[in-house]
Amino acid sequence: LFIQLKTHAEETAKNDSIPPKVYHISGSALVTNNGISLLPMFNLGKPATILDLSIGNDRISYEQQLRFSLAGKPWSFIFWTRWKAITAKKFRLNIGANTSVAFRNAVVYDRAGVAKDVLNPQQFIASEWVPNYQLSDHVAIGAYYLVSHGLSAGANKWTNFITLNSTISNIALGKGTFLRLYPQVYYLNIDHVDGFYTTATITLTNKNLPFTISSIVNRKIKSDIVSKDFLWNIQLAYTFNKRLKRI
Repeated sequence: LFIQLKTHAEETAKNDSIPPKVYHISGSALVTNNGISLLPMFNLGKPATILDLSIGNDRISYEQQLRFSLAGKPWSFIFWTRWKAITAKKFRLNIGANTSVAFRNAVVYDRAGVAKDVLNPQQFIASEWVPNYQLSDHVAIGAYYLVSHGLSAGANKWTNFITLNSTISNIALGKGTFLRLYPQVYYLNIDHVDGFYTTATITLTNKNLPFTISSIVNRKIKSDIVSKDFLWNIQLAYTFNKRLKRI
């Protein structure tokens, strides 16, 4: 009896010393005057809404991003699995993979020869590699590499997207309001046609409000890809982040 009680006590102490698993459910609902893609030199050219949802724990998450024009037409759907492979104090490495569908406008003709606009879905698979090094409490530098392969007829077969970036966060503006800057330069190669660009995202947050205001600006440096020399948008997002502990 004594041995059984001792074993039970040791097991209880051991279980109490293991921190409980923490899970998250987070996301956002965003509206913008100009939908800008994950590849910032591509844009919808009209108002859009983007819905994000992420579910996972401290190492792995499953995420979806649904993009629509404000008229209700689908723009693109992206489904991610992301893994925090290295989580050291200063250095982090995240790895992700996705399947996605991009909707392109196409013109088809019926038997009477009447032209109709339809949405042509194009399927892709992709992977991402995201190293990041924290220089201080407010400044980090990093890189981002995404390679994408088109599966559908007419889709871009291979896309390589490489960035060098930095994050300057928690710039206090007073009364719980903070500014975050995310500048980057990037190289884009789509089926052996390439270009260099620079882009920056500016985000304004308040710790007492669930809303953020942000803006993306993108400028072409040198490119053979057909794209605008300069584009920008402004975005308003409602965000939420719930954390759950498994006991």
